[in-house]
Amino acid sequence: MLIEQGQYVAEEKPLTIVIAADTYLPDINGAAMFCYRLATAMKERGHRVHVLAVRGENGKTFTEVRPEAIVHRLQSHAVPTHEYFRIVFPWEVNSQINKLLADIKPDVVHAQSHYMIGQQTIAYARKHGVRSVATNHFMPENLDPFLPFPKWFKKIVARNSWRDMGKIFGKADAVTTPTPLAAKAMKDYARLTKVLPLSNGIEAGNYELAEGEEIVRNEAPTILFVGRLAVEKNVNELIEALAIMKQVPDAVLEVVGGGEQRAPLERIAHEQGLSDRVRFLGHVTTEELRLAYLRCDVFCQPGTAELQSLVTLEALSASKPVVLANAMALPHLVDVGVNGYMFEPGNREDLAQKLDTVLSMDQQARERLGEAGHRKVMNHAQEKTMNSFEALYRGQSVNQH
Repeated sequence: MLIEQGQYVAEEKPLTIVIAADTYLPDINGAAMFCYRLATAMKERGHRVHVLAVRGENGKTFTEVRPEAIVHRLQSHAVPTHEYFRIVFPWEVNSQINKLLADIKPDVVHAQSHYMIGQQTIAYARKHGVRSVATNHFMPENLDPFLPFPKWFKKIVARNSWRDMGKIFGKADAVTTPTPLAAKAMKDYARLTKVLPLSNGIEAGNYELAEGEEIVRNEAPTILFVGRLAVEKNVNELIEALAIMKQVPDAVLEVVGGGEQRAPLERIAHEQGLSDRVRFLGHVTTEELRLAYLRCDVFCQPGTAELQSLVTLEALSASKPVVLANAMALPHLVDVGVNGYMFEPGNREDLAQKLDTVLSMDQQARERLGEAGHRKVMNHAQEKTMNSFEALYRGQSVNQH
């Protein structure tokens, strides 16, 4: 049976779904948030949802009951080069994963990467005739900043990772990734012949201004960045661009998120004489994040390794203009001059000029950009995404837009 993305065909039989996630809440990243939203949506639709994920600290495997799912936290180990990412050792957890899956008796498993937990979950599904879906959220090259090896060796690691992705995901019944660009990369480098571009989805209403709601804005024009403070996010370029803005020299930058680069970024802000204009807000609550989107004047994503960028989708749904690096999937989210601008990655002068362009506009002009962005983000409505994944879980074919 063939259905279009976004079309929902009701089925009476609830499914038992296992989401295999190497990163999950309380981790803060796009893949972890997607898994949480996916689990929540499927639970709300009446399905039984289990999540296999790493344990966030040392200790044995245990199970916890959360509102969105039953979460099985697997024994894991810290990665010295990353703030919170943890790995499992196959010789410790593979037998545990097999036993959990045998007890759960899933109708379908959904692996969120080809590493560790996802790999073993797909292997179990293949062996026992369980339907499997695989989703890729990042490129193997994203691991570069966390591998303490020379560049030539990192290239070998990336090639091997692509090869493993093809080998492991090739065993799944359906393979997805958030964008057409990522799907092409998986076909080119992992030799996967059928990859469905399927947006992670966004609940646009979560970031819209409520009727009659008034937001306390900052006195100075405000640029917002949201995300993990990692090397590939290039927040240092944003801070350095702030220092050379000409038309709006009093602009401030709010930085939401934490990570291993926070201390170096704070040093850069101090060295640039911007300590009073760069505000590090750290990890914030959902409501604080919403208010940060709504009070800013422009959102900036300088990262060059974004497979989709959920935070950009959130900013667009808050009707904010965007200035994005011309890299990876970000160009898919901006229509130049209509809802924002792109800049050349690494070019601080170009970034400063694009931020000046947006912030020197009058309020009405910026609002027009924001309204256009809001219209664009409706193509990524979460309901369409969840309908499509539910169809894949039931073995129905899904056409891309």
